[in-house]
Amino acid sequence: MRTLGLDFGTKTIGVAVSDGLGLTAQGVTTIRRTSLKADLAALGALAREHEADRFVLGLPLNMDGSEGPRAEASRKFADALTQALGLQVELWDERLSTVAATRTLLEADVSRARRKEVIDQVAAQFILQGWLDARRPRDTDYHPDDYDDEPGHSG
Repeated sequence: MRTLGLDFGTKTIGVAVSDGLGLTAQGVTTIRRTSLKADLAALGALAREHEADRFVLGLPLNMDGSEGPRAEASRKFADALTQALGLQVELWDERLSTVAATRTLLEADVSRARRKEVIDQVAAQFILQGWLDARRPRDTDYHPDDYDDEPGHSG
């Protein structure tokens, strides 16, 4: 199953999806928010389309780690999402995700108009990728032979 990453804003919701192996995140779309009911219906349709079994919702913490009104709104939305769709919702610290997304788009020389169109889904991609990376098991055992590209070479 896949995971959908969400960058929840007052006007839009950026959406990203994990690949089937849970290694990478790709941007999907940006939902223009109209009403809670419509937002939940759109996310339900995307979850079915991408065969997602959970959401990772960005939690906009303050730089000192405290929660403000936007974090409270995100928590309420996570509760509504769980109740409406019956899927697990995990909250993920999204501090600086929009800054990183903007920097990436600027470095890629994306036009201002195009940046405005995709910024939320790129931010969702950063949120989801951070969550995926944190869940990935770490292999701490280094074996030189694992990186040997010459047959018969032993070190």
